[in-house]
Amino acid sequence: MGILSRYIRVPRPRRFLYFMSLRTGVEMISLSVVFNKLTGFFGLLAVLAGLRLSPLQLSMYIYSVGALILVAFLMPHIRKQSPFQCLALAWFYALDTIINTAFTSAFAVTWFLAVSADNANQSIPSGAPGSSTIDETAGFTSPKHNVTEVHVVASPAAGLSAGQEAVAYGIAGSAAATASSPSLGHGVGIEESIPSIVVVVFLTLVRVYFIFVVMAFARQALRQYMYTSSSAKLHLHTEGVGETAAENPFAVGSPEGAGWRGQLGRIMVKIGESYWLGGQADDAWVKGLDGRFKTTKAAGGPPGTLERERRARSGTGPPLPPSNIIKI
Repeated sequence: MGILSRYIRVPRPRRFLYFMSLRTGVEMISLSVVFNKLTGFFGLLAVLAGLRLSPLQLSMYIYSVGALILVAFLMPHIRKQSPFQCLALAWFYALDTIINTAFTSAFAVTWFLAVSADNANQSIPSGAPGSSTIDETAGFTSPKHNVTEVHVVASPAAGLSAGQEAVAYGIAGSAAATASSPSLGHGVGIEESIPSIVVVVFLTLVRVYFIFVVMAFARQALRQYMYTSSSAKLHLHTEGVGETAAENPFAVGSPEGAGWRGQLGRIMVKIGESYWLGGQADDAWVKGLDGRFKTTKAAGGPPGTLERERRARSGTGPPLPPSNIIKI
């Protein structure tokens, strides 16, 4: 990311969906992650109830529970804009998107193979990830009788009863006889699979946009933290052309740079350092902070207090009242 950010400008959104703040967007994104990872908790409960899962599904549920605990720990720091926690949340969401995409792709491949196997009246290949669980729960794979038509023939009943017996037998159709073995290309090419592919691709693109939002918020938290310190404030207001790098909040000797958190923070900032610490000194959030600081400073005391103090120091205050004149 550090090398790519020098040649490719990573998007830095300033608003979430163009009308909400980044903090509100990150809170909503974190809530969506919490709801998504709750499935892992219920999945483990299903295992305790006796449901058999494939190793892939079990690993996904265990990971979801761990991710749920981590997000629940990091969420309160969004409002506090803690630099370490916000940066950790940004990196976690990016990695979670990659892991979630890998799980989704694996299960999508198995599902398309299941659809292809159903059309071919065959079972799912055993080598597909999670095939055993999908084969048991899909409801349309591994049929007991491989037939396409069922004919019912009535025949006279034996014995003294006056009823009839019904005999059912199946006939294999030509489609089943000529069907090929299940394949991924066949499953994707089926008309019913196209909407599923479109939804998966759309949700993946949405998550990519969410990555940019969470990363932009973490970058804002880092630079705001360094701006509020005296040394960083002087550094940001230096005149210059082009991009200026903010100080590393996890540098050795700084309050945030001590212990394992400081080491981990330096590693997270080092990957993509030009993105996290680079940028124009006159960013919109810096101007907003300047305005808040000036407003707070001017709010102290009655109106006109600062102006009177300035005149008193410069010797340009109001003229003194005239002294008593002795009349002759």
